[in-house]
Amino acid sequence: MRMDFPVMLVCPLINLLCSCFGTILQALAKTLTADEVFYLKEQFTIFQPNKNGSITLENIRMALMKNATDAMKDSRMPDILASLNTLQHRNMEFEEFCAAALSVHQLEALDRWEQHARSAYEIFDQDGNRAIVIQELASELGLGPSIPVHAVLNDWIRHGDGKLSFHGFIKLLHGMSSRAMMKAS
Repeated sequence: MRMDFPVMLVCPLINLLCSCFGTILQALAKTLTADEVFYLKEQFTIFQPNKNGSITLENIRMALMKNATDAMKDSRMPDILASLNTLQHRNMEFEEFCAAALSVHQLEALDRWEQHARSAYEIFDQDGNRAIVIQELASELGLGPSIPVHAVLNDWIRHGDGKLSFHGFIKLLHGMSSRAMMKAS
């Protein structure tokens, strides 16, 4: 079994898993098919999980050194790993790994994308959706003060309970550049 480069890109997403975006990705990961989960499980085992079934930054480093292709070595992967030193003592469970390894754009190309998105939103709304203020959402998206956040993000939040709407859920999955937000306002 070889390590796929997209799975190695999981490393920078470890930080995001603690955010609202991470909760959304974890809900989306729960909609994967058995074959998709099996593939990710094989990739996860390359990192040689500890006896508790989790991996650490050190597991990722060791797997990279052992399995890196030329493309991985020529990429920014060593720099990315070096920037993650703050996560040195954090463990990643398989479920978090699945969430971090997801490619929304690849899933979106599938015929069942809408089913994935709806199911994921239902899971998120039941398990992880909480009241969120527009400023918190803007901060999570990295939006600066020059962007009219109330005008742009107002429909991302349900007005009845202050929780993320399906529209906001989808927009967060896709990520939205500041330039696109300026066009939207």
